Amino acid sequence: MKSALRAILVVAVILLTVLGATAPATAGPPGGRAVARTENGLVRGISADGVEVYQGIPYATPPVGDRRWRTPEPAADWAGIRDATRPGAACAQAGDFIGDPPSDAEDCLYLNVTTPRHASARRPVPVMVWLHGGGFQWGSGSIYGAERLAARGDVMVVTLNYRLNVFGFLAHPSLAGAGQDAGNLGVEDQQAALRWVRRNAGAFGGDPKNVTIFGESAGAQVSCAHLTAPGSRGLFERVIMQSGPCTLNWPYGDTWRAKPRAGAEEIALAVAAKAGCADPATAEACLRSKSVAELLAADAGEHGHGPSFGGNPVIPEDPARLLAAGRAAAVPVLHGTTRDEHVTFQVGMELMTGGPVPPQAYGPTLRQFLRLDAEQTDRVLREYPLGDFGGSTGAAMSAVLTDWAWACPAVRTNDLLARRGPTYAFEFADRNAPWLGGTDAPDYPTGAFHAGELQYLFSGAYAGRPLTAGQRRLSDRMIDYWTTFARTGDPNRPGLPVWSKVRPGDTRVQALAPGAGGVRPVDLHREHNCGFWDGL
Repeated sequence: MKSALRAILVVAVILLTVLGATAPATAGPPGGRAVARTENGLVRGISADGVEVYQGIPYATPPVGDRRWRTPEPAADWAGIRDATRPGAACAQAGDFIGDPPSDAEDCLYLNVTTPRHASARRPVPVMVWLHGGGFQWGSGSIYGAERLAARGDVMVVTLNYRLNVFGFLAHPSLAGAGQDAGNLGVEDQQAALRWVRRNAGAFGGDPKNVTIFGESAGAQVSCAHLTAPGSRGLFERVIMQSGPCTLNWPYGDTWRAKPRAGAEEIALAVAAKAGCADPATAEACLRSKSVAELLAADAGEHGHGPSFGGNPVIPEDPARLLAAGRAAAVPVLHGTTRDEHVTFQVGMELMTGGPVPPQAYGPTLRQFLRLDAEQTDRVLREYPLGDFGGSTGAAMSAVLTDWAWACPAVRTNDLLARRGPTYAFEFADRNAPWLGGTDAPDYPTGAFHAGELQYLFSGAYAGRPLTAGQRRLSDRMIDYWTTFARTGDPNRPGLPVWSKVRPGDTRVQALAPGAGGVRPVDLHREHNCGFWDGL
């Protein structure tokens, strides 16, 4: 009798274990463990503060050994319960001045899931998939703490790594063909992660039929590609683009925007030559024999890694041109920039060159960066005289390049997006945003700098000092706008200032700043002197 009873209890325990493992995001007590079943096996994360966090989940086979520079393939199954309490390694990179550390890892195709504890198959929540920035050179998904975003917004948030620099975008002719296209592997990685989300979101209580991709800087730029890329069709319902206008002007040589294949190949050939792999007959074998450190060293000083179009099936045509022609997905888009975008890059340039541009070099530097003739340069100097900026070349160049490179292209992008489908435009405008943690501030105002808004959406994202009470209220509003948009395709909800949809020809956007009246419509074209730039 006792043995029979014991057998019944054992069967009951096994059934409860199996049923619990197959249910979406089976949670333990607050501060405890949580288990979910993915298509490849069970994962154990952490449950705390109303959310469950799972980190370091593989979404593709590690691109190591002979899989370097090859299209991602689905991850392999595993036995038992995989520990998902720590993030996977960041993809190989040299590190940057804003806080992304170096990494030598090629085994890096991992993602992280943060989801509300109550989410289930019976009450699925919208899914937001974050594409990190970093100029296609740096960054990782794990630095973006999504607990507040998931808990306050009642959404599932996925952050991910994708291959970068020479490992994700080396368009070398020797690496093309035979089922591989090394020039757009970073984009293919993102598509693979989005397919994983479609198949696995339900295991964490997410709605696989309600997916929003959102990204900043390079993550926004590549979102323009996803709006037009054949392999991205059907993988998302909405898009949020932060600080990466599809029509961006980039002053430092090769643009982050998707470039013609010939330009990408030229960069790849230069990198290969620096690595000692200039001979076309042996280039592929030579490149594959190089270590991560050797390839990153050969890439040092090169610019312009990122998506390329033409001659490949991943991005067959220029995304910006397709957008202008009305041939982009008509999904709802939320798009915007920051009020003082270029301060971040001006500081970075000053760090690399050893200091600010001398006053006598202000005009020649602008002429070079903006690719102007002498008469045009004189007009810019009259419009933006150093005296208006207290003699600071850093402040003056930040203002010029914010308007020319970012804000006025954002006006154009807003108009193109509005002609294609529902569009809501914004400008993050907190000019007292905490400066980047671990990076010295310049001797001029940093304002609402590039990447300054990230700490209002994520915890730990390049954050400097803590947000003030007023900035925290702005953070709440931004999270409410972002997640409401992810839920419905419209950021408006009761209790928030009305946010009007962009109409073709309308240059107004929603300013996002703290304090009374900080969230309001502003004319982006007028605020950033775009009439002058249109006529230059």
